[in-house]
Amino acid sequence: MAPPRNRRPGFSRKAQLQIFTGYLLAFTGAFAGLLLLALSYFDPAAFSAVRSMTAEVTAPPARLLTGMRVGTQNGWREVAAYFDAGSKNAALQREVERNRMRLIEARALRQENRELRRLLGLIKQDGRPVATARLINSSASSSRRYATLDVGSRQGVQRGQPVRAQRGLIGRVLETGPNTSRVLLLSDAENVVPVRRARDGTVAFSQGRGDGRVDIKLIDIGINPFKVGDVMVTSGNGGIYPPNVPVAIIEKLTNDGAIGKLLANPAGTDFVIVQEMYEPELAYPEASGLPPADSSPASPLSAPRQRETQPPATAPAPTSSAPDQAEASVPVQGPAAR
Repeated sequence: MAPPRNRRPGFSRKAQLQIFTGYLLAFTGAFAGLLLLALSYFDPAAFSAVRSMTAEVTAPPARLLTGMRVGTQNGWREVAAYFDAGSKNAALQREVERNRMRLIEARALRQENRELRRLLGLIKQDGRPVATARLINSSASSSRRYATLDVGSRQGVQRGQPVRAQRGLIGRVLETGPNTSRVLLLSDAENVVPVRRARDGTVAFSQGRGDGRVDIKLIDIGINPFKVGDVMVTSGNGGIYPPNVPVAIIEKLTNDGAIGKLLANPAGTDFVIVQEMYEPELAYPEASGLPPADSSPASPLSAPRQRETQPPATAPAPTSSAPDQAEASVPVQGPAAR
């Protein structure tokens, strides 16, 4: 006869200890979860500090696991590339020819943009790199979209700085710790970025949908000019994000804009660059219609000047003797005095 599946522990001390340990761990986890939930509700600042400390503690194992994952993926790629070397070589030859033509077109466009920028009197300030970081994790199941970098305030990272990958924009820094940073991704619903269409400069703004895509909404309501396949880049309006950074490619049209797919996928991105915040400035204010600034230095504060009176221009009086001068110096009075 087979023994029953649900057997009671009886007098087995080992079985009783295992059951007690399981209950203790479950109670401890539930209590810790309730404590963190209450802390996030009543004291968000303390909860943020706890979250930053947790990120600092989990950063080394996360970095190790990320390195193991990347190493395993690279190994499988090398094995697959060994068997597909012939077909890849032919494809690379065709891609080289296409890129050569695109390079010639890009040089012509660069020269044209330089001339137009000189006419407008604008200086384009590209954000200088602050740090190169590894994206160690990102939110997958939450309604909010965040990522964690393995650099922080000790490496010069500050809140609001843009984060970009090789293929395009990732987001901006939301919180910083000593050696880790929290990034608000473009796919988050609260991340709004000014963008424009790459081929003609149609202005719009993108807002995350929470599913790896963004809504591209027009500023001027009217006929929808977007087409499937259009590439949207940052416009640089409002600062923070430098211009001409790829953001998304349109894959579906809507009534007031379109839905775009992000070009830089955080799940498939290993290394990113943290840049300084973009601050545009004018090189020639008169080209923009603004009044020129007064460049003369301000005079120091001093006592008020006395008004200088100039004597009226009269003909020189003829010279006279001393009695005449004395008589002329007597003040003239009214008729009563005469």
